[in-house]
Amino acid sequence: MTALHTLTVQAMLEGLDGREFSAAELCEQTLDAIDAANPRLNAFITVTHDEARAQARAADEARARGEAGPLAGVPIALKDILLNRGVRTTAASRMLSNFVAPYDGAVVERLRTAGAVFVGKTNCDAFAMGSSNENSFFGPVDNPVVPGCTPGGSSGGSAAAVAAHLCGAAIGTDTGGSIRQPASHCGIVGLKPTYGRVSRFGVVAFASSLDQVGPMGKTVQDTARLLEVIAGHDPRDATSSRQPTEPWTEATRRGVDGLEGLRIGVPREYFVGGIEPDVEAAIRAAIDRLEVAGAELHEISLPHTEYAVATYYLLCTAEASSNLARYDGMRYGHRADGDDLLEVYARSRDEGFGDENKRRIMLGTYALSAGYYDAYYLRAQKVRTLIRRDFEQAFASVDAIVTPTSPSTAFPLGTRVEDPLAMYLSDIYTISCNLAGLPGMSLPCGVDGAGKPIGLQLLGRWFEEATLFRIGAAHEALAAPMRSTP
Repeated sequence: MTALHTLTVQAMLEGLDGREFSAAELCEQTLDAIDAANPRLNAFITVTHDEARAQARAADEARARGEAGPLAGVPIALKDILLNRGVRTTAASRMLSNFVAPYDGAVVERLRTAGAVFVGKTNCDAFAMGSSNENSFFGPVDNPVVPGCTPGGSSGGSAAAVAAHLCGAAIGTDTGGSIRQPASHCGIVGLKPTYGRVSRFGVVAFASSLDQVGPMGKTVQDTARLLEVIAGHDPRDATSSRQPTEPWTEATRRGVDGLEGLRIGVPREYFVGGIEPDVEAAIRAAIDRLEVAGAELHEISLPHTEYAVATYYLLCTAEASSNLARYDGMRYGHRADGDDLLEVYARSRDEGFGDENKRRIMLGTYALSAGYYDAYYLRAQKVRTLIRRDFEQAFASVDAIVTPTSPSTAFPLGTRVEDPLAMYLSDIYTISCNLAGLPGMSLPCGVDGAGKPIGLQLLGRWFEEATLFRIGAAHEALAAPMRSTP
């Protein structure tokens, strides 16, 4: 008999609806798997055994009454920067290590209403700042597919939990690639929706003009199903869009036929020096498969791509400096002792924030300071506009864009910790998507010579996630599953 916790969300729902097993049974198998694997993987900071069991029982009761929600009984993991009431929400930091959320964030509300079973809060880089999940106060996450390597970041715990079958699907956040890059390194599917598509209410803020919540799953259809639940307007988030939601799972059911008539752009700037040969070969093979199956390929140019990393790290650090100013040991966060107010502030922030948090706060404060604002922050905002215009021009002639998700596969833990620039360049292919506010998806497209997963990135027009689901589902149909089983 197939282990229930290894099923896709779609298979879980079919089994639950067909009374082949109960939500309580599925929950127990999932919790047992977490308890067995987490000591090695460190994917979860908090495992919510009691809450999960109560929600599973409620899902079984709702299904018996004919009132099951769209995710009733499905085990879901939440990145530990999403607030869910009564549960510790740490942002993987010492600063919030003992904080218990007094209310649900918008995404958690919607998942709860849909009948999801919350199995725990996943590890991540502290305050979602990082590309390897090594900046967590609770220690790094190990990659379940290639042990000893990073799972990617900052949503590394969520990606590892999905890849190791410790949940049906997970929720992550993506500020510069933090859903897509770990999805690539762990061989799963990860979607960053259009900015504003999903409410940020109840998410610990990093960079408010870039942060976006999104689903991570084993298949394209699973991510589509989760997006149907978590997307939609929320008046509590001033940046939340009123764009209507869609039946995205329908877009995944066309298989290879979904490629019919689609024009796909291949940006020349994304295939230059620095990409690993195995990664480039796998991406080009995937592109060839799409063309053979009926997609029209067009070479395009995104000329301001070379400025994306510098632009991103000026803007995100400036916003981080502002957002993290609230954690001073008085109003919020860890509080240290001191002889006077200034010493309490200084010691609390020094002890509460990790090295990467401090680095970004200092960079952002510098960029916003008098005499440097125009030269750095304001100029970066102007370049951000140019990057967005590049995409506007490209999407005038193509329906979607295909690129690598990351220039490399998962690298060994510890190898880039002392080299921030090398770490920042891990997100070189994902950053532009956030700067422009586009939807982006990573899906597995092969492995390198060492068996490490490789991710294919799809970028779409604003609020056209359905196109990404069409292409993603077609790619799944064209190729055998290209994900190593941990």
